[in-house]
Amino acid sequence: MRKRYVVYGLLFSLTAINYIDRMALAIASHQITAEFDISPFMLGLLLSSFLWLYLFALIPMGMLVDRFGTRLVNAWGIGVWSVATLLSAASGGFLSMLITRLLMGVGESTSYPAGGRVLREWVPARERGMATSLFHAGSLIGPAIAALGLSIIVNSYGWRWSFVLAAAIGFVWLTAWLVWFRQPERASWLSEEERSLILSTRDTATVAQIPDVPRLGLKALLRSKTLWAITFTHGCAVYTTYLFLTWLPSYLQAEKGLTLLKSGLYTAIPYLGAALLGIVIGTLGDRIMAGKSLGDGQRRVVVAACLLMSTLIFFVPFLDDIRLILAVFTLSLTGCTAAVAANLSLINDLIPSKEDSGTAIAVISTGGNFFGICAPIVTGYVISMTNQYQYGFVIAGVLLAVGALVSMFLTRKPIGQAQEVQDVRVAHSTPQ
Repeated sequence: MRKRYVVYGLLFSLTAINYIDRMALAIASHQITAEFDISPFMLGLLLSSFLWLYLFALIPMGMLVDRFGTRLVNAWGIGVWSVATLLSAASGGFLSMLITRLLMGVGESTSYPAGGRVLREWVPARERGMATSLFHAGSLIGPAIAALGLSIIVNSYGWRWSFVLAAAIGFVWLTAWLVWFRQPERASWLSEEERSLILSTRDTATVAQIPDVPRLGLKALLRSKTLWAITFTHGCAVYTTYLFLTWLPSYLQAEKGLTLLKSGLYTAIPYLGAALLGIVIGTLGDRIMAGKSLGDGQRRVVVAACLLMSTLIFFVPFLDDIRLILAVFTLSLTGCTAAVAANLSLINDLIPSKEDSGTAIAVISTGGNFFGICAPIVTGYVISMTNQYQYGFVIAGVLLAVGALVSMFLTRKPIGQAQEVQDVRVAHSTPQ
């Protein structure tokens, strides 16, 4: 009866592989810095570089997802980024590594728009928080696997083999995706009972029960103040996520004097803990939202609470005990990942038509990753200027606190008010 969990598993592993590939450079940063003779600022540029084209490709990829479907676009994306990861292993210097990271960013820009659209198509609305949390948990399990597994590979065989292994995992996933994934209407391995459950419960009463709601389109979506507010709160969480993703291994080695292998283990702990706690929070969020009108943005309360939880990062500069620091990292990262997952669910709650889901998620992902692209660069600059990591944590804490306020008070209205949707429907039905 729950064969749809196969799709949830594919989405989970998609984001896990996505983040294994992103983390590979951070794990090998000390070796690459020494081999290529680059500064901390140049390393910050490399760490953020895959986001440069990723950022600009998200909305076009979201529109392609809504036009050509998730199966084709997701397959193309992971194929491209796996090739780029493989080419990273052959890099001979800063420039060649930069080019492969840019190419990887283009491929990875398909994942969240396509994954978000799959969630809208496959997940019953009352199960959306759990499924979205599982999808996003891959972004935590991936770095944990990378921190443990790739650290061993780098230490034993050199940094280039870590990129080869990461690419190979991507090609295995691509094969599984092409074999197993279809729309729920056409998946032959799905029982008729479960198919009926999915199709009858995947939508929410978002906009006044208007039948046959048409697509709003990108222009109409961009007129929504709610969408812009969600985009900002998404950015606050993503900034801190990328701070962890790009600088945590280096922080543990430089500030705490840990070896490569030990820093890999200590990096994995917050990610594993946050992945498990994030799924628990997503499941609890579904239970809390039971009986509430999801189409009225009630899930924003979960987003705000998670962002407030993440502000624990403020305390890192005042802690010396590595166990307490890891506990704070775990709870802060949990809040970030739960906020991102809740925002993805909130968007799907508030979008009238699933045909807009890929584009809307691409919009908030673009805004979120605009913040994300700043995190490694700003942190690298701060470290270069102060020779300390602490101020980077303070900047992240301020953004998280502001994001919690914005989420609570500025994401109340549905995306596309009832009258706006009615106008679009009339426009679509008027003879030209």
